[in-house]
Amino acid sequence: MTTLLGRRTRILAAITATAGLVLVAGCSSSDSGSGKTTVKGVHLAKAGQLTTCTHLPYPPFQSEIDGKVQGFDVSLIDLVAKDLGVKQVINDTPFENFKTGAFLNSGQCDLAAAGMTITPERKKNVDFSDPYFEATQAVLVDRSSGVNSLADVKAKGKKLGAQAQTTGEDYAKSKGYDPVSFESSDAVINGLRTGQVQAVVIDFPVVQGWLKDKANADKFKLVENINTGEQYGFTVKKGNKVLLDDINKALKTAKADGTYKKIYEQWIGPYNASVASPAAS
Repeated sequence: MTTLLGRRTRILAAITATAGLVLVAGCSSSDSGSGKTTVKGVHLAKAGQLTTCTHLPYPPFQSEIDGKVQGFDVSLIDLVAKDLGVKQVINDTPFENFKTGAFLNSGQCDLAAAGMTITPERKKNVDFSDPYFEATQAVLVDRSSGVNSLADVKAKGKKLGAQAQTTGEDYAKSKGYDPVSFESSDAVINGLRTGQVQAVVIDFPVVQGWLKDKANADKFKLVENINTGEQYGFTVKKGNKVLLDDINKALKTAKADGTYKKIYEQWIGPYNASVASPAAS
């Protein structure tokens, strides 16, 4: 987020859970005495694995399904791990760490993948990959609320919700709203479901996935898309050019050979070619 233009920044209590996604195990050379490894010139936090920091849940980008962390981001980083010949291991961390790069700097993770918007503020602390996804904010409402736009929320005296310290929340505040803050995307949706709020501003892919359920679509509706110019990127520790180059290479190859399209259709929905090659950030 540039504050207004960017993706969610989420803060949760420091709960660290680890879920492994086994890909192709491979050999790597150990750096003597350091406890780290080097694979194809990439220094890894732990031997034999590419450790990814994320923040759960954030479907369809990452969430636990059938005991495994899966999603759009996860599948794309799987490609990087496969190219290195190691497995990807997911480390669930507070989203605030992604803005500061704390877990990257401390060596707890090799990269962060969390549907994160590329912003000048964040670029001060981390290095971003090429953008891999275009996103917009969405206004989702209870069908019984009588709300048909963001402007209606204020005009009709309804309550608006957003995820804490996200671009959705920033956008709402910039328009003069005082949204009810929720700590995660799931909590935002639950707040709408339980009537704590009658409308929410949240990332469109979340809404898109949620409305696939007919029961949800019968009760809630999308009334507005807000194009905030958001582009998602993966992050690495500042100066980690070798890993960054590998991530960019994997993204470029996936877009060229159809793998990106296949992953997009699996996790997001009908393919939109414009998201496959967003302009450089």
